[in-house]
Amino acid sequence: MSATLGALLRQLQPDWSLTLFERLDAAAAESSDPWNNAGTGHSALCELNYTPETVDGRVEITKAIAVNEQFQVSRQFWAHAVENGVLVDPPSFINPIPHVSFVHGADNAKYLKARYEALVGNPLFAGMTYIDDPAEFTRRLPLMAAGRDFSEPIALNWTDGGTDVDFGALTTQLVNFIGSSGGAVYFGHEVTDLSRQSDGSWQVKVRNLRNGARRTVTAKFVFVGAGGGALPLLQKSGIKEARGFGGFPISGAFFRCTNPDLIGRHHAKVYGKAAKGAPPMSVPHLDTRVINKQPGLLFGPFAGWSPKFLKAGRYTDLFKSVRPRNIGSLLGVGATEMPLAMYLVSELAKTKPGQVRTLSEFMPNAEGKDWELIVAGQRVQVIRPKGIGGVLEFGTAVISAEDGSIAGLLGASPGASTAVPAMLDVLRRCFATEYQGWEPRLKEMIPSLGVPLADSPSLFNDVWDWTSQVLQLVPDAAARPPRHSVGAAAGG
Repeated sequence: MSATLGALLRQLQPDWSLTLFERLDAAAAESSDPWNNAGTGHSALCELNYTPETVDGRVEITKAIAVNEQFQVSRQFWAHAVENGVLVDPPSFINPIPHVSFVHGADNAKYLKARYEALVGNPLFAGMTYIDDPAEFTRRLPLMAAGRDFSEPIALNWTDGGTDVDFGALTTQLVNFIGSSGGAVYFGHEVTDLSRQSDGSWQVKVRNLRNGARRTVTAKFVFVGAGGGALPLLQKSGIKEARGFGGFPISGAFFRCTNPDLIGRHHAKVYGKAAKGAPPMSVPHLDTRVINKQPGLLFGPFAGWSPKFLKAGRYTDLFKSVRPRNIGSLLGVGATEMPLAMYLVSELAKTKPGQVRTLSEFMPNAEGKDWELIVAGQRVQVIRPKGIGGVLEFGTAVISAEDGSIAGLLGASPGASTAVPAMLDVLRRCFATEYQGWEPRLKEMIPSLGVPLADSPSLFNDVWDWTSQVLQLVPDAAARPPRHSVGAAAGG
């Protein structure tokens, strides 16, 4: 998020001074590291939590459309950045990978068919197909078909136009651009405090973690994009907009495949349904990854718990975040989130054989010897004040001061995939005077800015073709999925 905002500002206002402080010794070494997340270009093509089933059996697609629209904005910014030298070598950070929803059981198959029918008429999802034929399933997903009992119904929603994104490589390139274009970038520097001055500016206290040296920087605007570390800094700022907010950390782990033969037999990001009581970020998925241009395969996540707000954080993070103004929110959530607590307890109790059994729902012939467990990034879910209590949210939330002098980002998924629209929101909120003058330049970067692509099929086709070509996601525009097909590939 910080790298995206910095790259935008360097292009919109190159005469402004810009300084970035990073606590760790490298860019994207926390949640944006490619092995700390699933790398899914979240566009709601396969994530079932964005298409819930209503009590009357309909499938609600409003959230799916909104998430897809956001990702299209990010794709356009990245394509413009490649054309203008901000980013280089697209396959180093983004690659085409089919996005697939997978369910088993008659009721779930019925839901997935209804989901397909609800989505496929929308231009954003017109490349989707519905598959319930075992032979077609086997052809497309041989690793998941091996050893499977097809007497139980299976179903897929399959979209060829999905992507895998190495957000670590992407972030590193954006930070490199900030530095090469005149911004100042400091690694190994921790922001320890924020205080507002009488003229509306901010004093930012920074400590060099290598030698202990301290400095104070004065800034007219501050963005706190510190992942799980954002909440404590926003609390220190004292802005009223952060009052009552809390955070609930959830850690996790993935299985990473160590068998090259298995990696070579799977080419898709396959998402299932979340377990009862599980947070949306814990939806199980068997994912092809491309990191350093090498294919990989992961499965997970397996949820865990730690009081740390960052993977490289401190065990006191959660306890230090408890304040008189947010204790009501924390207690309110604690009283209403028993299913989540029970889910986390069950996940913490899993041994490796139990984790392999979970994997076997996707890959019946799974063997533990082919997989190693790696610790994923730490996620801090937003606890938002509501009434006398609070509510737990699993999305992202931008918090900004009324005067626009400071903003920060809390939350998790879909996170990095929506970094560009989230940072455009920051620009609108915090630079209201300048934003109108920036709009022509922003529309050069993002041709669909302000236009819902779901309502503009022709514009969507144009930007899809352009971004696909520039980002090298298909050999040419003719190779992209058909945008007007509504037929099923097989079965149904």
